[in-house]
Amino acid sequence: MASAIPHIPESPPPEWRYRRALRVGSALRELARSRHIIVGLVIRQIRSQYSQQVLGLAWAVLAPLAQMFVFTFLLNRIGNSTFSTGGVPRPLFLYVGLTAWSFFSSSVSSAGSSLVGNPLLNKIYAPREVFPLSQVCSSGVDALASTALLPLLFLAAGRWPSSTFYWIPLLIIILAIATVAFSLTVSAVTVYVRDLRSGLPLILQLALFLTPILYPISQIPAQFRTLTVTVNPIAGVVDGIRACLFYNQAPDPTYTLLAAGSSLIYLIGGFLLFKRLETGFADVS
Repeated sequence: MASAIPHIPESPPPEWRYRRALRVGSALRELARSRHIIVGLVIRQIRSQYSQQVLGLAWAVLAPLAQMFVFTFLLNRIGNSTFSTGGVPRPLFLYVGLTAWSFFSSSVSSAGSSLVGNPLLNKIYAPREVFPLSQVCSSGVDALASTALLPLLFLAAGRWPSSTFYWIPLLIIILAIATVAFSLTVSAVTVYVRDLRSGLPLILQLALFLTPILYPISQIPAQFRTLTVTVNPIAGVVDGIRACLFYNQAPDPTYTLLAAGSSLIYLIGGFLLFKRLETGFADVS
């Protein structure tokens, strides 16, 4: 006698939906309890990166500084009328943008390799997010070191930050949210799509030229600026930082809201995607 086919409900029962809804909250609480692991990984990363080096953490300053000199030379060869900086000395204008971009790009790049072939993946009992997040924090230490050169650049240029610089913390928070969002997404996808690991440097290099880092956002056609900031919140953040530091202006409210909103959406999507894919990390990586 054939067994009766069980009834399959179209939607899960309420208690199942309740447990599923709690999963994100419990994951966030577990991540908060693992913050000491993130700190340990950051210290380990910095020590391994700069140990047995003569210059050590000074490399965090030299990288954007070297880029500043190279791009200043190239853009001066092109001509000042091509990329206007609004009266701000070009080296100072570039260094601020390159510092923010270096934090973002180095975080995403290192996060892309944080799970693939990581021997700690099966040795540490902690949320897998701690690995890309520790890379973001490590890049944050480098970014903090690189900002130490800003006062000297301002003095050399005969300028000083505008009185609206108090907006900077808000913009840094938006930058951090966007960076974490992309880092989580890239780290999770790279485990399954290894080609992304090889193509990521090229993608980030192209993104540098598509983001108003080497030029002000005013160089982008007006009809595309809103779309640019929405798709790429780093554009709105860098424009806001320059407005605060150089032009005695508050960040453009439209660009700031768009950058904050898209960063939060990217963060939610990146976190959910990460949790969706993490079940196979240990087997695939």
